[in-house]
Amino acid sequence: MTLVYRLEPDLSGAEFAQVLQVSGLAARRPSELSRLEAMLRGAQIIVTAREGARLVGVARAITDWAYCLYCSDLCVDEAYQGRGIGTALLQQTAQAAPGVKTCILLSAPGAVSFYECAGFKRHDGAFIFAQGV
Repeated sequence: MTLVYRLEPDLSGAEFAQVLQVSGLAARRPSELSRLEAMLRGAQIIVTAREGARLVGVARAITDWAYCLYCSDLCVDEAYQGRGIGTALLQQTAQAAPGVKTCILLSAPGAVSFYECAGFKRHDGAFIFAQGV
């Protein structure tokens, strides 16, 4: 079966939770469905990869549409990893915001080599600050 990539702004929290689980990213994301729904509604770009009805990957991003796009989630079902799906999701995300000059993301520790292979440049000046999350 062929993979189909598309913008899916109305992706459900339940489907998002399921792909987070099978991708291995769930441990680094909230588990409350209401918070996952809020994360989806706050995103300006949600790109999915589906094989038939099965959701196998999601990229979720926020952007100002002019300069910066932040990909806050990239997850691919572990059974589908290594097939270029993550790279395609990132490409589709960038294409959805053609005026953007800079695409940014924070890598999970185990995914650093994926992003380097996908052509992202490592940046040593990135910082994280959290508010009781």
